[in-house]
Parts: sequence; C-alpha cells; structure tokens
Amino acid sequence: MIEPHAPAPPGAAASWGGGRNQARLPVGPGTGRFLVLAGVFVCAACGLVYELELVALASYLIGDSVTQASVVLSVMVFAMGVGSLAAKRLRCRAAAGFGAVEAALALVGGLSAMALYAVFAWTGGWGGVWSGGPRCLLVAFSLAIGLLTGAEVPLLMELIQRIRRQDAGGAVADLFAADYVGALVGGLAFPFLLLPQLGQLTGALVTGAVNAVAGGALVLGLFRRDLSRRGRRLLLVANLLVLGVLAAAAVLVDDFERAARHAVYGGHVRVALRTGGQEVVLTGGTPGRPLDLFLDGRLRVDGRDERLYHQALVHPAMSGGPHARVLVLGGGDGLAAREVLRHPGVLRVDVVDQDPALFRLARQDAALSSLNGHAFADPRVHVHAEDTFRWLRRTRGAYDVVIADLPGPGGTASAKLYSQEFYGLSRRVLAPGGRLVVHAGPVTARPRAFWTVEATVRAVGLGTTPYRVDGRALERTAGAVWAPRDWGFVLAARTRPTLTLDPRTPCLRTLTRAALRADARAAARTRVPGLLPSTLVHPRYQE
Repeated sequence: MIEPHAPAPPGAAASWGGGRNQARLPVGPGTGRFLVLAGVFVCAACGLVYELELVALASYLIGDSVTQASVVLSVMVFAMGVGSLAAKRLRCRAAAGFGAVEAALALVGGLSAMALYAVFAWTGGWGGVWSGGPRCLLVAFSLAIGLLTGAEVPLLMELIQRIRRQDAGGAVADLFAADYVGALVGGLAFPFLLLPQLGQLTGALVTGAVNAVAGGALVLGLFRRDLSRRGRRLLLVANLLVLGVLAAAAVLVDDFERAARHAVYGGHVRVALRTGGQEVVLTGGTPGRPLDLFLDGRLRVDGRDERLYHQALVHPAMSGGPHARVLVLGGGDGLAAREVLRHPGVLRVDVVDQDPALFRLARQDAALSSLNGHAFADPRVHVHAEDTFRWLRRTRGAYDVVIADLPGPGGTASAKLYSQEFYGLSRRVLAPGGRLVVHAGPVTARPRAFWTVEATVRAVGLGTTPYRVDGRALERTAGAVWAPRDWGFVLAARTRPTLTLDPRTPCLRTLTRAALRADARAAARTRVPGLLPSTLVHPRYQE
C-alpha cells in the first residue's frame, strides 16, 4: 500500500517527467494511465495482504495480537517512509526500478510466512520478550516489506507522469484512489478468501505470485521501451526465478507443514486441523503415550496431570453447596464436564465453547472421548458452540455452579473473558448461593496477572477465595519447555466461600482438603496489593 507523502508544488509537474517527452507506449495515453492505476490497485492489495499475514501469524505464534499488530504496522509505516525517500534516486530509471522492487517484494512477501513458521518450529519457540532470532525476523520482514512498498511511491508517480503530464495534485489523487481501493480489496480478501481457502502459507505464496505477475507485466508490457534489451532480459529472468521459487514452495508447502508440525509437536501427531478460530492438534493417546491437546500451539490438556488440574478446578466449587445445574464456560474437551458428572445430584450441565470442531473431536476421537469419560454422550450434558461472552449476555438461566475453564489471562485474545464485564455477566446467572470458579493462570510465574483476576472478580461484588495447586508436569508450549508450573484458581460467591471438598466424591484421590487449604495459604502469601480490575476498554493483562 502506498504511503502518503507531500505532493509536489503547483507548476512542478514537468519536473516529475524530467523534462522529457511523453513515453513511447504501445497503447494510447488513456489506456496507459488505466493500466498503471490497475497495477497500483493490484500492488496495494498484495501489500496489505502481506501486512495482515504478518500480523495474523505473529499473533498466532507469539500471542497478544494488539502488541504484534502495533509492532508490525508501526515498523512497516516507518519503513515505507524510508523506502519512499530512498527510491527518489531511481526516478531516472523508474520503469526498471519499479520492476525490480515488485520482484523483490513478491519474493520477500510471498516467503515471509514460511520463513517465520520455520524459525518458530525449528528454534523451539519465541523465547522471552523480544529476545532471540524469531522476533527479530518478524521485525526484519516488516522492515523489508515496508521499504519495498514505500519505494513504489515516487516510481509510480514518475511512470504516470511519463504517460501524460498533469498537475501533481491530480496525479496523487489518482494514485491514492487506486491504492486505497486496492487496500480495501486486499483487506477483505485475506480473512474471507485467502485464509480460509488457502491458509496462511499458501495464501502468502499466491499473493507473491500475483504481485510478481502484475509488476512484471506492467513494466515489460507497457514500459518495455524504457529498458534496454539487456534490462528487459534481466527483469524477465528475475520474475521467472521469483515465480519458480514461489511455485516450488507451493508444491512443497504440505510437506513443509508436516515437517514443521513434527518439529513443533513431536512425532506423535494424530490429529491436526485448522478450524474457523484456532488450530487443534492431538498428540499421543496411545499405550505409553499420554494424550496432549494443543490449541494454537499452546498446551491445553496434558495427559500426565490433566486429572489433577480438572479436579482442582471443579470439585471445590461443586462441594460448597447445591450443584443441580452447572454451567461450564470453555471446556470443549469435555474433561471439566467429566468431573462435574462425578457428583450425585447433577441434573443439567451446559457447556459453552466457541469451537464446534473441538466438540466433535471430544465426541469422536477414541482417545479423547475415553479420557473425558464420554461426557458428551450423557443426556444431562448440553453443548453450545458459540462465543461464551455472547451466550452469557442472552441467557437467563440460574446456575448453582459456574466453571470458567478458559485458557488463562494474558494478551488480547482472552482479555475479554477475564474482564469485569464478563464476571458481571457470570454473576447474573448465579442462583442464590451459587459459586463461580475461575482458572486464573499460574500463581508463581505470573502473580500480578493472577491477583488482577482476583481483583476483577471482587469488583463485581463477589467474595473470593484464591487457591493454587502444583502440577507434576512442566509448563509447555509447542516447541518449548518452561519452568515447573502451578495452577491458580479463584473461587467466588456472593458471600466469601469456604474452600472444601466433598469426601463422598468418587475417584478423588489426587486432592485432599488439608493440602488444598495449605496451597491456598501459600497462594495468599504471593498477593500483590493495590491492583485495579481489568475491563473491556482497559485490559490489564500482558503476555
């Protein structure tokens, strides 16, 4: 997309053409201007697709979409200005310069997604905040694409003025109109066509090919007389090489993705699917291999100790009073519902998760359905495949227990599910004497985020009892192993709830009331005072 710049002063139109005669074109001036503006349109669409592809991939691999979007877009806009200034030196060879810029942009933009995903897969994750090569590579691609996109500005202005001189203001208006309409088309094509139909890797490769064809065709077809025979030959060879590289990458993309997935998740991937909202991967689930469930590259179910996590989440809330009607927010894997159904007296369980593919997997995959005890086959369990926030806004039910089995606070993707507004809606559906329990992330590793959740729950008028449980496994994401983990929870009710366990609950051997209360005291010692609640317009969690 073209970066706006100050138009030339009135009367300077002739200087844009260098004082030369109008270009010798194989078509009339009107058709020539139309073709140049059509090229601007296509290149602008491709440029915006590159931007959105970097933002989407960085958000998926790193998390915190606001931060990634801010970094990518700010670096690109800065680089566009630098590229525009640098390209002024090429105006005397505008056609050759534009052809070379578009060939380079097609190669860099088309391969950017594969390169970023390869570094993520084969370097073991993204490390700490803005450390290591992968994050630097993201900035490098943003910088390179911005420089090349910005270089289009003076070159396109020179070319359009070569066809027919006009006042600089009119030329700028024409260029920007074509540019912004192209950006609109690219911005709509990415989420509604390229991403769902081709995926991020193939979508970027196809965009690069379109970019190379458009730039090469414009120069070699319309401005070929501006180039020497050797220049035309070099530009043709360069574009053919770019298209060949992109085509080879497109042929190998499936093998590349399988190899990268093997590097990320190990050699025991059984299921890998991209749903409308996330990537779902199942590994293991065979004798000697515990089942692991990854959502968007982050471990959500660890077969080694998931039972401890789900028992710690569910049973304290279920043991504190009535539990005939239970609402599970998240929990599309069915594991929280499994623990709920262990309690006698449960009449109805509503499970709300936005991903219908996860519900299907929890029903149909033999290993996962066995792990969740075929919970979704129980007639008392009712599933709702929709956004949890939206579902809470329209429901008028009254639940004895509400269980928020959500990924954990951090970044913008889950911030609204840990907001004061979300807990206000959760409080509204609680029956008199009802309890709410929230998975609030690790206490030891992220005490500020944990206690922000607790402060946010208190802000809606609920009394809270925070507690934690140590996990036996390590905190992991795909391709990375971090420190030993714990899980933090907040139990809440209209009056401060007591942390207890029902001794009649069957199969509850991994938790004891004494150990749970000791862990609650340990969690209390990490309290961070003076924290403000998180809201939709002011989220207070960071990755």
